[in-house]
Amino acid sequence: MHISEGVLSAPVLGGGAALAVLGTWLGLRKLDYDRLMTVAILSAAFFVASLIHVPVGLASAHLILNGLLGAVLGWAAFPAILVGLALQALLFQFGGLTVLGVNTFNMAAPAVLCAVLFRGLLEQNGRGRVIGGFLCGALSVALSAGLTATALALSGEGFLAVAGTLFAAHLPVMVAEGVVVAFAVSFLGRVRPELLAFRTSA
Repeated sequence: MHISEGVLSAPVLGGGAALAVLGTWLGLRKLDYDRLMTVAILSAAFFVASLIHVPVGLASAHLILNGLLGAVLGWAAFPAILVGLALQALLFQFGGLTVLGVNTFNMAAPAVLCAVLFRGLLEQNGRGRVIGGFLCGALSVALSAGLTATALALSGEGFLAVAGTLFAAHLPVMVAEGVVVAFAVSFLGRVRPELLAFRTSA
């Protein structure tokens, strides 16, 4: 779901960068430093999962796992996703440095929002946690696709068709992510429930 270099308008790039800086600052401020290893592992998982791309016009579709990062890390998903995207841009030219802020915000903000919204379900046992995990995974991708499509649409009317195609291409990814995150949080809830606890207040 990376947006390529040279596509977005300057106001969209600037706004995305500012929002990403704010989210990353909040994520670092709230980060419990005894959880740095967890952040590093999930950032690496995000990096690897995003390497398998299916081109969709000026962007691409792939597994994101941002819902999992949100469910486990909360606000710390912002710096984790930023690092993963920066490495992808530098090592594999996925996305780019000028669009790093927009791409980070598009993937991290929905992750945090969904984790906060479904915190009650994630803290339950059994079916409630599975449902919460599925919603976190599926809706994080849906919102990320929506934000990416919006960024493209705001950069010019010529991108409207691409924006619609991008969102439609991610419908099956939403279901797949929901299932993956549901299984992941269910497993973590049984073996390491403390990993699903984080600070959500701003």
